[in-house]
Amino acid sequence: MTYIVVDVEADGPCPGIYSMVCFGAVVVKPLLQDTFYGETAPLPDSGWDPAALEISGVTRGQHASFQPPDIAMHAFAAWLESVRKGKLTFISDNPAFDWQFINYYFWRFVGANPFGFSARRIGDLYCGMKMHAGKNSEWKKKLRKTAHTHNPVDDAMGNAEALLAMQKMGLNIKF
Repeated sequence: MTYIVVDVEADGPCPGIYSMVCFGAVVVKPLLQDTFYGETAPLPDSGWDPAALEISGVTRGQHASFQPPDIAMHAFAAWLESVRKGKLTFISDNPAFDWQFINYYFWRFVGANPFGFSARRIGDLYCGMKMHAGKNSEWKKKLRKTAHTHNPVDDAMGNAEALLAMQKMGLNIKF
């Protein structure tokens, strides 16, 4: 099984109406050396929320100059295939956000999602380890090493570091 931590930055809250700006991915294994970064131009006729776009540190003009989404998503699919060892598993801090964009873009521009139909949430894994549903955010401060910068590779890296730390704490996850 190959665990991939993914983080997405977008110019609004949902795909189709808004656009993905950029995304990052990290293969979860001890050295965390396999990473991917993609940028996508806005979808035609999509709206955008300046406050959401500002989080990514990208201007609307820069966003418009990014590569077409089909190129980015085909490159991501090829990268995933190159790092794949068995089933791919999508993991993120917030799959309710990250997953919906990646899933939508894969289906729209590639015709299939290599991750299948499900994702894992890091906070839920941590809550299960602690046997306490209220420990949802504790792992972010305790287990990440890389700063959360809203660069999606940095953010995915910090989340992958947290998973490695959780493995050392006893999480039965094999890389």
